[in-house]
Amino acid sequence: MAKRVLTTESGAPVADNQNSATAGVGGPILLQDQHLLEKLARFNRERIPERVVHARGSGAYGYFEVTDDVTGFTRADFLSEVGRRTETFIRFSTVADSLGGADAVRDPRGFALKFYTDEGNYDLVGNNTPVFFIKDPIKFPDFIHSQKRDPFTGKQEPDNVWDFWAHAPEATHQVTWLMGDRGIPASYRHMNGYGSHTYQWTNAQGEAFFVKYHFKTNQGVRSLAADQAAELVGKDANSHQTDLLQAIERGVNPSWTLHVQVMPAAEATDYRFNPFDLTKVWPHSDYPLQRVGRLVLDRNPDNVFAEVEQAAFSPNNFVPGIGPSPDKMLQGRLFAYADAHRYRLGVNHTHLPVNAPRTATADNYGRDGLMATRNGSRHDKNYEPNSYDGPAQTGAALAAPLAVQGWTGTHEAPAHTKDDDFFQAGELFRLMSEDEKGRLVANIAGGLSQVTRDDVIEKNLAHFHAADADYGKRVEEAVRALRED
Repeated sequence: MAKRVLTTESGAPVADNQNSATAGVGGPILLQDQHLLEKLARFNRERIPERVVHARGSGAYGYFEVTDDVTGFTRADFLSEVGRRTETFIRFSTVADSLGGADAVRDPRGFALKFYTDEGNYDLVGNNTPVFFIKDPIKFPDFIHSQKRDPFTGKQEPDNVWDFWAHAPEATHQVTWLMGDRGIPASYRHMNGYGSHTYQWTNAQGEAFFVKYHFKTNQGVRSLAADQAAELVGKDANSHQTDLLQAIERGVNPSWTLHVQVMPAAEATDYRFNPFDLTKVWPHSDYPLQRVGRLVLDRNPDNVFAEVEQAAFSPNNFVPGIGPSPDKMLQGRLFAYADAHRYRLGVNHTHLPVNAPRTATADNYGRDGLMATRNGSRHDKNYEPNSYDGPAQTGAALAAPLAVQGWTGTHEAPAHTKDDDFFQAGELFRLMSEDEKGRLVANIAGGLSQVTRDDVIEKNLAHFHAADADYGKRVEEAVRALRED
């Protein structure tokens, strides 16, 4: 086997990679040392802006296999046949901390999945919780600012975190999830994943259904108590990355079973609460879980930067048979995610191998831009329509149309018979065992008791009282006790 030769970026062989060129043995370095200048200049530019949220993450390749017939609900080709497999890439992440943050912290986890289908890439961008803190995207920048490092102190501040939640009663449900036992997963393998949003499926007959995705871990749900997590962070800040990497390298391939809840589109209007509200779940008694298939992860990336850091997911990457719903948070994310990647990675980030279609072909009139690599024939036109056999539209919509009516403007969510911000948080609390309730209350009180403004504490306590009288009473007593110490 021929010995590999070190070269410059242009391919020229490097004679000496240990010593810079100088004017004489002890003289100054020469500007003509192209290898040195290229090496330093490239090093200065190796980092790209980290994600504003979900910065700390891990990824893996795998496949999705259909196990049950769902063709009655969707015409998506990759779901069209039992036994069919589609290559996938997943990125797990924490939300609030920076790229250098620890894995075992109390934070929601991103669960972003890319299906490399024959009809193009389908991205499903979710979390390990079925709900979220807010229901309108206009509040998202403010929410994230309140959870990130304070501009003055440079660290996350309980005053900011709980002040935002005090003014966002709809967050009570997700706060109950986050502060409960599942707030710190033991690993990425031992947590569920959810599409969280409501999506639309359309079958071959044009019938529309609204769906929610549930990925149930086949490893079993395992979580960490706060003291266990603190100990683990001290031993290995990259604990979740370590666990995922080593499990796959050993051939212990983690897997999840995908179920969906299916609501006929006609039932959405008269449902007892807004089914497109991201702060609420659909009760399984109304819409039971229906199995679809299984996700298996069986290959680690070869280069974390190229494949995990540069992986770009966007919920507006749909395939025929799958589309959006009127979920306001989803509607905002249809723009925001893709725009974030254009900023971080450039307009041609879809050319990168991890983001490019595998079995489908991208063929459009997008041209130029930084790092453009997709070239066509010398006679290809860059406009449409044209008379030169360029790619043309199909005329077939990806999903069924959504009926809309009313006046333009800013509106509150549509009224439903049971649509307050607290009842599902109370239902979740009442499902917990006494031990679980005790840990939940302790976790909430530990943070809320650090808030310096009494009015902010009182507003948050009112939310817990509204969810469940016993819930509120326990949190209030725990907060008072900690503040008196």
